[in-house]
Amino acid sequence: MVVDGLLVGLAVGLAGIGLSMTYSILDFANFAHGDTVTVGAFLGWVAAYITAGLGTGAPIAELFMLNSGRQLSTVSTFAPVLLGLVVAGVGSIGIVLLIDRLTYRPMRDTDNISLLIASIGVALALRYLIAFVFGTQTSGVASGGLRVTVFSMISVTDNEITLLVVSLLLMLGVHLLLQRTKLGKAMRAMADNEDLARVTGIPTERVIRLTWILGGGLAGVGGYLLVLESGTISFNFGWILLLLIFAAVIVGGIGSIYGAMAGGILIGLVDSLALIWLPSGLTRASAFLVLIVVLLLRPSGIFGGVSTA
Repeated sequence: MVVDGLLVGLAVGLAGIGLSMTYSILDFANFAHGDTVTVGAFLGWVAAYITAGLGTGAPIAELFMLNSGRQLSTVSTFAPVLLGLVVAGVGSIGIVLLIDRLTYRPMRDTDNISLLIASIGVALALRYLIAFVFGTQTSGVASGGLRVTVFSMISVTDNEITLLVVSLLLMLGVHLLLQRTKLGKAMRAMADNEDLARVTGIPTERVIRLTWILGGGLAGVGGYLLVLESGTISFNFGWILLLLIFAAVIVGGIGSIYGAMAGGILIGLVDSLALIWLPSGLTRASAFLVLIVVLLLRPSGIFGGVSTA
């Protein structure tokens, strides 16, 4: 249960980075973020399924709809899974840039409530577009092909190892980007004071574009990895996951990248370990109980008020 919670928490934290960046730099809560996770996951798994099915005689339409009955894994179908991971990130980046160009950029000078309501509309549009194309059923797309025993009592699959390695590498990459690059410093400056950043010559529009690229890409990859670990995908799994993502971001300290990482791991562990004492339907309640306790003890979150990215 600890391993499962850690893995889910890493993916939630990965997706939470984008939500936290959007709030700190664009100053609004993006309710479409969960459905961006779903879109990226579907794009990635369609690409992986079609690539894995080429040459097998399976109709392209069945492969596209993820209903050929084949189960992919990192070891048995490494190249298709890797390609799907790349497509999930790149595809979700394209989606969020398009949404920003058509919806958010024209509204950038309006109040935050208008942007929040617009993001709810975007979320509904994305969710039911996916439902229209792929249906509302849950599809099984992945299964762990190789199980490795660690410390004699704990065993993990090849897909879980992939989630762990990719998540840690991406989090390290985000840290290096924010702390070691000029663009990362510009992002931190804009999150601290947008007007002062604009006056000092920082290209704010380029920073906003990078925020969408980074947040959208991590959301798509996070969704793809979660499906790789769980094995199933459905049209609304990102919307359901959004509650955990918001909880992770708030617990960690909204606006803090490191807070999103730490909050994601904490919420994932609590959600998993609560199964020891509670029925499966109440585990989310335990995660939000932790959220309440943290906010009572530290209203700004774990990393709130700390000099951090």
